[in-house]
Amino acid sequence: MTATPRIAFLASPAEDAQRTLAELAARHGDHPPAEADVLVALGGDGFMLQTLHRHGALGRPVYGMKLGTVGFLMNHQAGEGLLERIHAAEPAVLRPLEMVAQTESGATVGSLAYNEVSLLRQTRQAAHLSIELNGKQRLDELICDGVMVATPAGSTAYNFSAHGPILPLGTNVMALTPIAAFRPRRWRGAVLKADTEVRFRVLDPYKRPVSATADSHEVRDVVEVMIRESRDRTVTLLFDPEHNLEERMLAEQFTSG
Repeated sequence: MTATPRIAFLASPAEDAQRTLAELAARHGDHPPAEADVLVALGGDGFMLQTLHRHGALGRPVYGMKLGTVGFLMNHQAGEGLLERIHAAEPAVLRPLEMVAQTESGATVGSLAYNEVSLLRQTRQAAHLSIELNGKQRLDELICDGVMVATPAGSTAYNFSAHGPILPLGTNVMALTPIAAFRPRRWRGAVLKADTEVRFRVLDPYKRPVSATADSHEVRDVVEVMIRESRDRTVTLLFDPEHNLEERMLAEQFTSG
């Protein structure tokens, strides 16, 4: 990164984020994302995920500042010393999941997920799913409200709320976590190697329809969903040294709130 990096400022529609964007752009200049050395995302975790989906292919590091309701992936907001903070920031390299979903109508839909891919029942009827890992059937029938595959960065989000494990960065694993499993009643999921190919099949898609969601991209009426770690896409998030992502993930496991 150059001594004075070219910055692209991106902000959520929230009033505070838009005001901060105007202030920082006036102070530091503002460049198009494709011409910038670093992207600065102003908002919450939802906006950070939007930024990664829209601009992740550029390969630019992203420094986030919290101006939203949730900010696990963001640094604290501070108007002063931005250049110094960017230079001192520690990188966290994330590799998203690739989802390929087949729908009841015969369509094939692909998407990336930096947090998780989740399958959820669409009606009051519980979902009936089978689970295959690397071509081998591991669970003939899971009856549940849903199931998800989460990355380490996403393991503190929906996955953690569903009682899945928090995964440290750099462990090259992902979490397979059921949501309100009815049968097998005591099945709590699994921790899988990151190169595992997971395939879900919907056993009764007409009576018990299921949707698949990669972060916020939902596909309705799926019959089969394949998930694996992306082989050619990574993104780099920048964090202040005193509050880096690994420290946050560790702290999350020792809080009672």
